[in-house]
Amino acid sequence: MDTRVSLSLQQCMIVLKYKENSCSGVSKMEYKYSDRMSGVKGSLIREILKMSADPSLIAFSGGNPSSDAFPKEAITEIIHKVLTENPVSMLQYSYTEGYPPLRAAVSKRLKEAMAIGREFDDVMIISGGQQAADLATKVLVNEGDTVICEDPSFVGCLNTFRSYKANLVGVPMDMDGINIEKLEKALLDNPNTKLMYLIPSFQNPSGITMSLAKRKAVYQLAKRFGVVILEDNPYGELRFTGEHIPTIKSMDDEGLVIYSGSFSKVMAPAFRLGYVCCHSDLVSRMAVGKQCVDVHSNTLFQHVCAEFMTNYDYNAHIARISGLYKEKCQLMLAEMGKKFHPSVAYTRPEGGLFIMGFLPEGMDSYPFVMEGIKQKVACVPGVAFLVDQTAISNGFRMNFSNCTKENIVKGIDILGKLTYSTLEKKYSQLT
Repeated sequence: MDTRVSLSLQQCMIVLKYKENSCSGVSKMEYKYSDRMSGVKGSLIREILKMSADPSLIAFSGGNPSSDAFPKEAITEIIHKVLTENPVSMLQYSYTEGYPPLRAAVSKRLKEAMAIGREFDDVMIISGGQQAADLATKVLVNEGDTVICEDPSFVGCLNTFRSYKANLVGVPMDMDGINIEKLEKALLDNPNTKLMYLIPSFQNPSGITMSLAKRKAVYQLAKRFGVVILEDNPYGELRFTGEHIPTIKSMDDEGLVIYSGSFSKVMAPAFRLGYVCCHSDLVSRMAVGKQCVDVHSNTLFQHVCAEFMTNYDYNAHIARISGLYKEKCQLMLAEMGKKFHPSVAYTRPEGGLFIMGFLPEGMDSYPFVMEGIKQKVACVPGVAFLVDQTAISNGFRMNFSNCTKENIVKGIDILGKLTYSTLEKKYSQLT
């Protein structure tokens, strides 16, 4: 018998047998998942966002920028232009390191706005800011090596570190950033630390900004212990009050800092574009790591970003959206001041997208958040952002950027009443 025919018949029998088993209720194959994913749970934020699909629910739960912040007309113009003038380049493979004019525009912006960029630095375009965490871990961290981060921190990057089987160590935060004494102790206790992951400006989830003194102290500790810093700054351009504080990367005279930025919060999240600026040796290794994942980032949207940064008023755009967020943040803070129980504390961000509230010490915010969702207002419990996923958090994160002003007022009114009923119940149990 022809071997090809024999194989084809054999394959058909396998398919028929599988269908027969499926129809008869026989369970499907049991997959043996990799060890590296064993400690990675699905994002609680994503689960809450699924609930937020209910149009009657007021969603303070996501991290979405306002749709009013998108430069929609400019994007439409640019896409029409680049697809008309050079459609083949838009639709073809591109460079792993990124579209050269965009890399040049980012380098120029970083130098002018952030004082970032030394002779040894280079820029690479990546697929969203979170890819910086993946590539930095891939090229620097072995299984069992330690990654130190703020506690709480951005769950997306925490899960990235977990997926590489890193030893995650969280360091508590003060209202002016990471606790330096406890950071030093964590470095002493973990001599195999390879990476510090920090969000110094308008931190996610807390909204806290690290002071200049602490930024300098963090960099000196990195020098002393020979540890690379991943400085994640997706919100850095969105300052709407207070004075600019220099980035840690601007202090970097030894190539210790990987600076990560994103176009998601200043252009559009759907672009899935970000960038890193770091020592050229690191960029070279990260480019190899990127080739193992997606080869290069979206070509069309790289051209859009390059055109917008070069030929449109980028500063005016940033000023406009920062002003938009200032109004919404100030409104949410004012309503919280009027409606929340006096025992509930909260951060007062100078930029970014988030405010974090805190029930009294020792309380668990999870039941509070779940009750809020029942009452049609969604925020995120603090446990979602902790290194120890079994711990209890009294915090809850609220996003002010993606709601109308009317829904901010309405949502805070509902949560405010809930703070009173929650705390009255707690205090009655204590008496």
